Amino acid sequence: MAMNSINTNTAAMVALQNLSQTQQSLATVQNRINTGLKIASAKDNGAIWAIAQTEKAQSSSLDAVSNSLNNGKSVLDTTLQAGAQLTDILNQMRQKALAASDATIDDPSRAQYASEFAKLGQSYANTIASATFNGVNLVDGGTGQVQALGSADGAITVNSAHAAMDFNTLFSTAKATTTVAGAAVAGQTYFSADAVTMTASAWTGATGAADAKSDMDLVDTAIKTVTQTLSGFGVDAKAMDNQQTLVTKLQDSLTTGVGNLVDANLAQESASLQALQTKQQLGVQALSIANQSTSVLLGLFR
Repeated sequence: MAMNSINTNTAAMVALQNLSQTQQSLATVQNRINTGLKIASAKDNGAIWAIAQTEKAQSSSLDAVSNSLNNGKSVLDTTLQAGAQLTDILNQMRQKALAASDATIDDPSRAQYASEFAKLGQSYANTIASATFNGVNLVDGGTGQVQALGSADGAITVNSAHAAMDFNTLFSTAKATTTVAGAAVAGQTYFSADAVTMTASAWTGATGAADAKSDMDLVDTAIKTVTQTLSGFGVDAKAMDNQQTLVTKLQDSLTTGVGNLVDANLAQESASLQALQTKQQLGVQALSIANQSTSVLLGLFR
């Protein structure tokens, strides 16, 4: 038989303990609803929280990888756009050289074609100089290259090497000007020392038509070189796209994985909230009843 005492109210203590547990559970559920997280800090679940932080760091690192790939893609896109212009210019140059190779036209007409050919050469050089993104030029006479990050640990890179398509490189076999640094150079003259501006005497005289045909052959070789080089850059650009797609998928996978670990199921938490609120109200009533039980003892002394 339980002892009746006004000093010790066991029922009230039990009711208070139960109410306290309900309120703690209610606070936890409310925090999950407010934050959307079932594990918001290390105290919620240290092991799972640590795993989630590691995966978040991995995902953040992939942001840097994505930025690096985007920069590399921009360099290659700029190069390919410039390459399309270079190909068009070379085709126009070939047209001028072909027209000048006609033995039936006179020297003034052939000289006009030569002038237009030279101006197109200058346009080619200008396009080469403009094929730059963020200070990187893959087709000039320099050494620019792309080495984009491909993984969060930096172990994988996606590269695109420099390929010189400048005028001097493509037309290195062309004849020089009559004078270079003040010294006379024998032979018919086609290009100046910078291999861009043609001399006024080009494609004239008895060998003018043949000279124009020779330059057309040079342009044909240049077109082949440029198109093959651009094809390689196209492959590099596709590799960048593929790696960017992979990085995006990896980030999505990491985000989903972290969500599975720490995100709260709001439908479940909503149901728990209602149940705990009801349980809290009942706990308050139970505590109230337990507190009133000692008043019954007063009847023993009446």
